[in-house]
Amino acid sequence: MGEYFGKDTWKLGFGMMRLPRDPETHEIDVETTKLMVDKFITAGGTYFDTAYVYPGSEVATRKALIERYDRRRYTIASKLNVRVAATAEEAKAQIYTTLERLGLSYVDYYLIHDIEKDVYPKFDEFGIWDYMKELKAKGLVRHYGFSFHDTPELLDEILTKHPDLEFVQLQLNYADWENPRVTSRRNYEVARKHQKSIVVMEPVKGGLLANPPEEAAELLREANPSVSYPSWAIRYVASKDGIITVLSGMSNIAQMDDNLSYMRHFKPLSQQEEAVIGKVQEVFAKIKSIPCTGCSYCVDGCPMQIPIPDIFRAMNEKLIYRNEKAAQSRYDRETGAKGCSRASACIQCGQCEAACPQHLKVIDRLKECAAEFE
Repeated sequence: MGEYFGKDTWKLGFGMMRLPRDPETHEIDVETTKLMVDKFITAGGTYFDTAYVYPGSEVATRKALIERYDRRRYTIASKLNVRVAATAEEAKAQIYTTLERLGLSYVDYYLIHDIEKDVYPKFDEFGIWDYMKELKAKGLVRHYGFSFHDTPELLDEILTKHPDLEFVQLQLNYADWENPRVTSRRNYEVARKHQKSIVVMEPVKGGLLANPPEEAAELLREANPSVSYPSWAIRYVASKDGIITVLSGMSNIAQMDDNLSYMRHFKPLSQQEEAVIGKVQEVFAKIKSIPCTGCSYCVDGCPMQIPIPDIFRAMNEKLIYRNEKAAQSRYDRETGAKGCSRASACIQCGQCEAACPQHLKVIDRLKECAAEFE
């Protein structure tokens, strides 16, 4: 690997979007998060990723990390989201709310959050590109970049127009590497063509690669029965050139312990291991699942309070694992929870599709789920 910005950063990053929550109050479990933070830092981790729109995450990050560790022990990434801002002033004010929540005078990495074609013009309209430069000049951010969920063509356009951007956050995983809709490989190649460093998100594809279908799991077990399925996914992307770090949205101590077991002394995949992944990719290419990553961006604005990601998990239980009984049980449990509605309650308002970074046809998928489970 050649030299690049962020090369020496520890290759596992702590994603603070899926922190553990109390099963009754649904509030972030700060005490468990503290234990996870302690393990992460003790092992050598430094990169923590949060965002203005992750409910409770920035405050929890302050309580679990910032109030307990010297500022030199960690770096913080957060994000500006124009989708939740009605005006340029509202968008630009987010950094000050973020700094207040975190209890910091600056963040190390600041990202324009979730760039897609539909919202792209708003960054020019709001003057966000120049604003990021201003924030760096004022010392409120150390480095700035953006997270991206769209085509290689749009990515190339952005990086050509704005060469000052220092890094890009991309959805990269072995299941999506050749996926014509997600275009992981092509987006990666565009970023590297522009000599931009990359932060990886969704390396385990919303948890799917932590529990792969049996045909894929068998290939991984045969190659190395002593390691976990997520280890293959995270090491796969961490082995690529130009990677700053690979974010893992860990939700419990067991996930933290597993990740640390193979990333504490990270070794890139060998040629033999790459060949195994190639065979696993062929398995995934044949599966007709719903490619939902469980980010839940679709849920907050749903007027019918439909637990869309949970419904899609139930459908994938049937599509991927062919477990009809477990799929129906999951669907009944999730849609029967207090305040939740079934898939058939969808009024086709389109809010979910506008919010989905995976560009899923959510309304059509909900119809399929309703037909399958109700």
